[in-house]
Amino acid sequence: MLTTWTKTFRERTYRFVICSGGGPGIMEAANRGAADARGKTIGLNIGLPFEQLPNPFITQELNFEFHYFFMRKFWFAYLSKALVVFPGGFGTMDELFEILTLVQTRKLAKKITIILYGTNFWKEIVNFDALVKYGTIAAADLELFHFADSPEAALQILQAGLSEQAAAAEGEIPAISHSVKPGEPVPDLS
Repeated sequence: MLTTWTKTFRERTYRFVICSGGGPGIMEAANRGAADARGKTIGLNIGLPFEQLPNPFITQELNFEFHYFFMRKFWFAYLSKALVVFPGGFGTMDELFEILTLVQTRKLAKKITIILYGTNFWKEIVNFDALVKYGTIAAADLELFHFADSPEAALQILQAGLSEQAAAAEGEIPAISHSVKPGEPVPDLS
């Protein structure tokens, strides 16, 4: 759905490309959907002693294998314009909270749309309201992400966030932000 939508942009330079963890299951489904729509698709695979092998729907020249999780997360954060997180285990939680922390602390020099797919799962697994109640995150931090329960709802959220980014000036270079010194104004990334 997303790949088909991105092909409607006048400037068709693969500005938005589906990127997954490169493995089976929902990662494979993401890569397959993009490949079926005749789009390029990226796989950021991780070498594990079990379960993870690159799926066959990744564009061959865009299939990357990492040894270290931190390098894989860096490339997810560095290049991503949006993140859709499906129910998962420790690896999923690690990647989600890393990106949320980078966004919360403004360490990414760009806006990123974050969608948690499967509201019931996420609200049962992570009690976000309790994090606010106990003061471990601010109430405003709940606005760093959205919930979606259908492909159509997720697409609508992605279209809103990515349309804004597509209107950004050409020649944009992805960047990791620099620390702000005390007394300096904090840049507005909204």
